[in-house]
Amino acid sequence: MHGAARVAVMGGSYGGYMTLASLVMHGERLKSGVDIVGISNFVTFLTHTQDYRRDLRRVEYGDERDPKMRAHLEKISPLNNVSKIRAPLFVVQGKNDPRVPLSEAEQMVKAVREKGGICWYLMAKDEGHGFAKKRNVDFQFLSTLLFLKAHLLH
Repeated sequence: MHGAARVAVMGGSYGGYMTLASLVMHGERLKSGVDIVGISNFVTFLTHTQDYRRDLRRVEYGDERDPKMRAHLEKISPLNNVSKIRAPLFVVQGKNDPRVPLSEAEQMVKAVREKGGICWYLMAKDEGHGFAKKRNVDFQFLSTLLFLKAHLLH
């Protein structure tokens, strides 16, 4: 692993996407990853995000209705490259997230598990885009510690 025996990547929202993309592109250098409310596929994200957000997100990420842009978005989406993810993954998601829909997390978890990968999943039924309630924040923190202890520090 070239000195990266204990390197993990973690991020939320766009950082969650970057966590997944890092596991795809640089997985051989990473021991684990924690994706918090991240985009797993730009096309499904743009399809399922709240209507009021869609046009601004298309400006930011690209318009999936354009065939060339759609092909590019599909190419860079971690969900479509899940076979390249070899490191254990922890996905954290709020069920009521208006920004990054629950479906982004669930399709990623399903894909990683179906290919035989290790994927922990924490979904809070009473949270949105990130955890705000103290009991959930504490549970996420402790769960992350347990995940990192099991898949980074061992």
